[in-house]
Amino acid sequence: MGIRKTAFGVVLCSGLGLWGGPPALGQAGPSNLGRSALPERAPDVPYVPTPQEVVDDMLAAADLKPGDVLYDLGSGDGRIVVTAAKNFGVRGVGIDINPERIQEAEANARSAGVQELTEFRQQDLFEADIDEATVVTMYLLPSVNNRLKPKLLRELKPGTRIVSHAFDIEGWEPERIIESDGRTLYLWVVPEHPSLGR
Repeated sequence: MGIRKTAFGVVLCSGLGLWGGPPALGQAGPSNLGRSALPERAPDVPYVPTPQEVVDDMLAAADLKPGDVLYDLGSGDGRIVVTAAKNFGVRGVGIDINPERIQEAEANARSAGVQELTEFRQQDLFEADIDEATVVTMYLLPSVNNRLKPKLLRELKPGTRIVSHAFDIEGWEPERIIESDGRTLYLWVVPEHPSLGR
């Protein structure tokens, strides 16, 4: 595993991706009558699960501690949120625009016995309220990461760790770059003076 320290900080990214991964943690549950049957709009990236080994390395890079609140942007089947709750006991929120993925994630949380620590919201990640997060994970595309940059700086508190699978954020120097199972992870920490990272 290669690690490089730099001056900026840490950011985690997970749920959506471009490469294949292990099967889902569980089967989708019954549909929720209060939830839309269709996405609000087309997803920004194709759904491909993050391999479990990479999930584990992302959470290790985030240095999860008691009291952390993890938000996974593009949470897919919920494996990052579920793993964080199961292995670290932290509360997690998954944001995904696709109602099928939300149902699957909720079923996976129930299967793992961590439904009390997890919440999955069918939302557009650009409109979701993420200000309580102390850790953010993502597995998105470079164009989506770059569009998220102003939101991350505006809404996240200084010290919030961000971990991204596979793709960096243009103009942000990661605090660490980690190799995991042939993939690259990027870690940033939101700075005290966000304007310096724009």
